[in-house]
Amino acid sequence: MAEQQIPNLDGNFYRNLRKYYPTVDRGEGVYIWDTDGNRYIDGSGGACVVSIGHGVKEIREAMLKQADRISFAHGSHFTSEAAIECSEQVVSLMPSPELNKCYFLSEGSTAIETAVKLARQYWREAGKPDKFKTISRWTSYHGNTAGALALGGHTARRRHYQPLILHTPHIEPAYCYRCSFEKTPETCNLECADALERMLKYEGPDSVSAFIAEPVVGATAGALVPKDGYWQRIRAICDQYDVLIISDEVMAGVGRCGQNTALDNWNVVADMVVMAKGLSSGYIPLGAVVVKEKIWETIRRGSGAFVHGHTYSMNPLAMAVGAAVLKYVKEHDLVRKAREMGQYLLEQLHTLRNLEIVGDTRGIGMFCGVEFVRDQTTKTPFDPKLKVNAKVFQAAFQRGLITYPGSGGADGIQGDHTLICPPFIITREQVDTLITLLREAIETVTQELYVQGA
Repeated sequence: MAEQQIPNLDGNFYRNLRKYYPTVDRGEGVYIWDTDGNRYIDGSGGACVVSIGHGVKEIREAMLKQADRISFAHGSHFTSEAAIECSEQVVSLMPSPELNKCYFLSEGSTAIETAVKLARQYWREAGKPDKFKTISRWTSYHGNTAGALALGGHTARRRHYQPLILHTPHIEPAYCYRCSFEKTPETCNLECADALERMLKYEGPDSVSAFIAEPVVGATAGALVPKDGYWQRIRAICDQYDVLIISDEVMAGVGRCGQNTALDNWNVVADMVVMAKGLSSGYIPLGAVVVKEKIWETIRRGSGAFVHGHTYSMNPLAMAVGAAVLKYVKEHDLVRKAREMGQYLLEQLHTLRNLEIVGDTRGIGMFCGVEFVRDQTTKTPFDPKLKVNAKVFQAAFQRGLITYPGSGGADGIQGDHTLICPPFIITREQVDTLITLLREAIETVTQELYVQGA
């Protein structure tokens, strides 16, 4: 595929104003075609969104069936059969019968802010109005709206908007490859989890409403899987200090990590689970916050109303699509497939460790990442000006492989990685092709860096 240098100059305000975007034509299974006839393996599910694959006819049929009845009714006026069915499907995924109330949104960022507001109102109505702070982690991503950016821990995404966002307390991430406490997995005593207790004491437990984190970190560091025991320790600390756990499963949830919820991998139950992306597999914008009944019941018995809402919350068309996607996931046993094929994908990614600039390969389920370094021994990252992650992305894209690049994982500024999170339906043969194309892309970039003396 020939590299295009001329940026798009049509009426759209694109993310990158200097980049050329080919025009997408259609998708089927794990493949996407552009209007020039080029075919791509969707190795990242878009932005870790597409789980059931492109072009699934059952979803189209559910969408049209609902559209023939009604596409929109405001959530302050009506419920719908589609909304009731979608909530039943979502609740059936939850690890505990306590998690049984759903608040639907249009995407992940607003769902995150909804969860934080819900936690705040819950504590007010529970008679503890001083609990308002939400603790999060560095090297995290929770969305691009101002409130979500305040919770996020990614310097590049925050720096332009610092004056607009509130200060929120952050702790160190569970980043085994770059441990903030200079531990190895063998010497680790879960200091990164204990950091939460230390922060709670500094901030004052009576002022803290919730702790929010991704069970497996996605966009900002490339599939950081915590050591076993981390989430169990976090749950114990939150229970001790009366703090809610908000599990941000916008990327990691709905089977992506090989279980219904990502925290199922550690048998931990959150107080709220935030979902999006895989909830509708990209067929329509959709997000949700699933809460424990005690939160719902406290507000019901108190003021009786959650002071919050969005225009497209719970609209029938989105609800019908969400219900259809979740039914498809169950009927085709795709969570098991994500778990089993994810093991094969990770095994094959590990073969890339013999490449000079590959520092780490990691993941769980169909949620994997590759971190790039200048020196494997010292784990020294590349100069951010080199944009190594973008170079690997472009080299892979030119070969017909879509990946999800990222930067800043090492310290907020330095660090390059790519996420590999294809649809759950990918086959072993397609994984093999993906790995071959990714290897070729990394080798090409390595040679380019060598010539540059990087």
